[in-house]
Amino acid sequence: MNSTRRQPANSAAGHSVNDDELHTLPQQNAPQVKGIFIKRGTPQFIRVTLALFSAGLATFALLYCVQPIMPVLSQAFGVSPAASSLSLSAATGLMAIGLLFTGPISDAVGRKNVMVVGLMLAALCTLICSVMTSWHSILVMRALVGLSLSGVAAVAMTYLSEEIHPSVVAFSMGLYISGNSIGGMSGRLLTGVLTDFVSWRVAIAIIGVFALISASMFWKILPPSRHFRASSLRPRKLFINFKLHWRDSGLPLLFAEGFLLMGSFVTMFNYIGYRLLASPYHMSQAIVGILSIAYLMGTYSSPKAGALTAVYGRGPVLIGALILMLAGILLSALSPVWVIFIGMAMVTGGFFAAHSVASGWIGKRARRAKGQASSLYLFCYYAGSSVAGTLGGVFWHNFGWAGITGYICTMLVIAIAIGYRLMHLPESKIRPA
Repeated sequence: MNSTRRQPANSAAGHSVNDDELHTLPQQNAPQVKGIFIKRGTPQFIRVTLALFSAGLATFALLYCVQPIMPVLSQAFGVSPAASSLSLSAATGLMAIGLLFTGPISDAVGRKNVMVVGLMLAALCTLICSVMTSWHSILVMRALVGLSLSGVAAVAMTYLSEEIHPSVVAFSMGLYISGNSIGGMSGRLLTGVLTDFVSWRVAIAIIGVFALISASMFWKILPPSRHFRASSLRPRKLFINFKLHWRDSGLPLLFAEGFLLMGSFVTMFNYIGYRLLASPYHMSQAIVGILSIAYLMGTYSSPKAGALTAVYGRGPVLIGALILMLAGILLSALSPVWVIFIGMAMVTGGFFAAHSVASGWIGKRARRAKGQASSLYLFCYYAGSSVAGTLGGVFWHNFGWAGITGYICTMLVIAIAIGYRLMHLPESKIRPA
């Protein structure tokens, strides 16, 4: 923005304020002031950061809380390990499908409304899940949790890209994703530890109560959208916007980047446990579970990547994060346990940094229907978790950790090539309707 002086619609006659003052106007003035973004250091920025950090933490705690108690669920309901894994797969699968719809819905009815309703429904479904007595009802509730959470995952990034000042969007995106990393770790650790002292039902209920409190706080403190422009939900317009996203020279590359990033990351965590439980390590399941503290690297790397993009640009930071992941997976191929853990931490830090940059880039390139564009990115992201993560089992079964290393390295090399291409693309020329 320039430094010209402007007259807000609701200001007193003869009183004017400059751009720096406009960024700190009280929230109640926002509807009358057009083109004003939330800047770092203002009360509104603190509210947005706290609200979306807590939403990200609750979202991924709810999503992954069942992962460490899958053996307990197998015993409680008499199901196989493969069937027990459906408690997570049902949630992530319905979440991916829901992402295709919640983004466009938010383009029509508003960002905050969709996020608040989605998070509250997910918390309530988790509480109901904790008292279900049949396995099929557990799976239904978990599927509904994933479907509800798609309303948060699809819209949060779009809200940030619309409301936060462009100079700090990447930083705020990093803070949100750091909440995701803490949530993913916390959900695993809390249920895993609590189940040793109380029943798994109580552990799940505690996660649900925590999420309900987070949803209430989120509803209370998140500022309303200032730059949201409602668009039609007519199928024809949705299809037109869908085609425009795929015709853009950069968005499909970012969708592919999301697939490769999540596929690489999930593959490592899916099979590192098998390696460490087997000879020559023979670690206990509890120790392997504690290794999820590597997620803390994401808490640091996500906002750090956002800050670095303001200095070096998105492309170089994305490629640097991918190279860090590549170095980490190569390091994990060595034998000492402490070296393996360092490799895991490097992959984790690089992953969350790269995801922070790529997801923030979506809002920059998508000039219309940004919610739909974010949904497509996240659909590909979770498809990578499902498809690439499952395919990694073939490499593990036939070639062991060497096969996993080669498989992940291949995906990361492709991702680096895509990042290099993205770095040299011009900005999208698609403009708002």
